[in-house]
Amino acid sequence: MGRWFGYGAVLVAASVTLVGCGPAPEGGSTEAASESCVRMVTNSGGLEDRSFNQASWEGLQRAEDELGVEAEAIVSTGETDLAPNVQQAVESGCELIVTVGFELADATLSQAEANPDLAFAIVDEVVEAENVKPVIFDTAQASFLAGYLAAGVSKTGIVATFGGGNQPPVTLFMDGFVDGVAKYNEVHGTAVQVLGWDKAAQDGAFTGDFEDINKGKALSESLIDQGADVILPVAGQVGEGATAAALERGGVSVIWVDSDGYESLAAEFRPVLLTSVLKNTQDAMVEIVGAVQDGSFSNEPYVGTLENGGVEIAPYHDLAPLVSPALDGEIEGLRQAIISGEIVVESPSAP
Repeated sequence: MGRWFGYGAVLVAASVTLVGCGPAPEGGSTEAASESCVRMVTNSGGLEDRSFNQASWEGLQRAEDELGVEAEAIVSTGETDLAPNVQQAVESGCELIVTVGFELADATLSQAEANPDLAFAIVDEVVEAENVKPVIFDTAQASFLAGYLAAGVSKTGIVATFGGGNQPPVTLFMDGFVDGVAKYNEVHGTAVQVLGWDKAAQDGAFTGDFEDINKGKALSESLIDQGADVILPVAGQVGEGATAAALERGGVSVIWVDSDGYESLAAEFRPVLLTSVLKNTQDAMVEIVGAVQDGSFSNEPYVGTLENGGVEIAPYHDLAPLVSPALDGEIEGLRQAIISGEIVVESPSAP
């Protein structure tokens, strides 16, 4: 695990300036804070979740290299760790605290209100406070491209998606995916079907957690049994079950989320990974650290889009032969149409 970077900060209105770490709050840690530091608190998925905990941490490691700070992660292993870990981060003496995921929203808000001189950033969730910067992503835009791609490569005419829980950061992916499939059907006069999500009803297939890989495998096997040959799991580590099922069954491909699954998952799964819907959390972390350092930090949300590079789809890697030049060209055209505003990907969960 890498080291954390600590910052001292002065809060003026909604902006925070790093001026060097001071001593820990009374009653907190007596360990001396470094000249410039940050603390990141993971959700219960842990640091190596192949998702946004890992991506956020990679961004802070980049900030170490590029901006000369020290970064350290406090890993949560269960729900009871969350609030104490945020408290520990606050007591570190660092003036930038990064929390990851909706599970940490309440603890982040509580500590932010109690410590108005500290800067907080929360990834993949919105917390409204003068000193908290939400880091969120309009993943529906990139998922739209992934849905169009899935429909274009499907041999059975059936694709699928499922989530870990019915929550806006999850269903935002699913909304975009369904709309992308619908766009393909509109353009090509086809009738590719999506299993696992009803956008109108905002309901579908969920495993109920983000950690039990066996649940993801069982649900994926059920979807494959119904004819799905491309699956988009939006379920953190649970999604690995989909890659395992696809590898065992054959003729099925998977679209990963958050990070490039081709790089973050075990190499054995590469033959079934079609693409990934990316959240560029790494760049967001570096940008926020820099803003704290130069005094421009604010609570204005960072929203990742196709236009600013905050979301994207990954290369097709080993499955590139499945994607014809014509299909790839159509996807590029859709990307530009979304960036220009010609196509607006809508979702009740959009940031």
